[in-house]
Amino acid sequence: MQNLTRLAARNLWRNRVRTLVTLGAIIFGVCGLILSGGFVRDIFVQLGEALIHSQSGHVQVGREAVFTYGSRTPERYLIENHQAVRERIASLPEVKDVMGRVAFSGLLNNGKTDYPIIAEGVEPARENALGTHLHLVAGRMLADDDRFGAMLGEGVARALRLGPGDQATLLVSTLDGAMNTLDVEVIGVFQSFSKDFDARAVRIALPDAQDLLATTGVSRLVVSLHDTASTRAVVDSLRPSLAAQELAARDWQQLNDFYGKTVALYEQQFGFLKAMVLLMVCLSVINTINMSLAERSWEFGTMRALGNRSRVVASLIMSESVTLGVLGATIGVVLGVGLALMISGVGIPMPPPPNADLGYDAFIRVVPAVVIESWLIGLAATAVAAIYPAWRLSRQSIIDALRTRE
Repeated sequence: MQNLTRLAARNLWRNRVRTLVTLGAIIFGVCGLILSGGFVRDIFVQLGEALIHSQSGHVQVGREAVFTYGSRTPERYLIENHQAVRERIASLPEVKDVMGRVAFSGLLNNGKTDYPIIAEGVEPARENALGTHLHLVAGRMLADDDRFGAMLGEGVARALRLGPGDQATLLVSTLDGAMNTLDVEVIGVFQSFSKDFDARAVRIALPDAQDLLATTGVSRLVVSLHDTASTRAVVDSLRPSLAAQELAARDWQQLNDFYGKTVALYEQQFGFLKAMVLLMVCLSVINTINMSLAERSWEFGTMRALGNRSRVVASLIMSESVTLGVLGATIGVVLGVGLALMISGVGIPMPPPPNADLGYDAFIRVVPAVVIESWLIGLAATAVAAIYPAWRLSRQSIIDALRTRE
């Protein structure tokens, strides 16, 4: 086997131009898979982190009804005795912080017109630590001591022509059905990842929201984790104790349906790209092997005339292809990883994604699974491409093979 591999390497070196062209195709394919795969993974990571750190947090805990029926009237599904639940969640080592939110719908009036909004009462300091992907357009972030202050989404501020320092009035219906109002001062204007969210979002301090709704409860407990990768483990550990209190936990992927659809779309596109690379490399290797076999048919015929079996000839052809595949895939991995690190050191300026106003810097992430998969695709493509030519030549008669020599 060692002699066969050495002979295969020498045969590849005999026609350097053809070998280099095939190597180039394999290297290009493997390198392209690593770069495109790392780019797609970066989109997944950055999109997920943007959603987590601008809107949803890693996990949200609330009554089951608030996740299924509470999109329009979340204030009707409150957790009244939430302190014990908060302490239980905060005791987990993966948890960084737990904060309460009261969500409610209502109208915001600028003195001239009413505008429908979806508001949240939040704990400002904790929300500021979580909301690292919120972009401040004007003013400043809400603080714990800002009583009767409000932050507006950019769409709300634009629609009502409000800015920092302006006065507005919130009009909502309390849990008892009575109407209540709260005069607020605009503290700041923000942008999140979602333009739709910014078009309706208003944030005020949690005590103000509870006074406005005449309640001490919260709609949801928002959990911030030290590491996004531990989200599933935290949700699984919380479910038994939450179920006993008729509460439910949702992770950030369940809360953001848009994310799952985006991942499915890009995964399908990347799968199509892998198939195209596999086809491209296969065609290139098949072309090279067919040209080589046409020129060396007499050589293989001589080998068989000297007593070598057909399987030895087929093994030699396969060894040449596998050697070419291993060499090309390895060089492609080294080049791909090097380019990924170089590009990531600079970043790729990206325009705002759909339903967003903020651009971002993309990177090429070196993902071990993608690197290994790309290497295997490069190797598999060359091996698969050699199977039929090797089988066809092994079935050719010795006399016909010897006739091809000029």
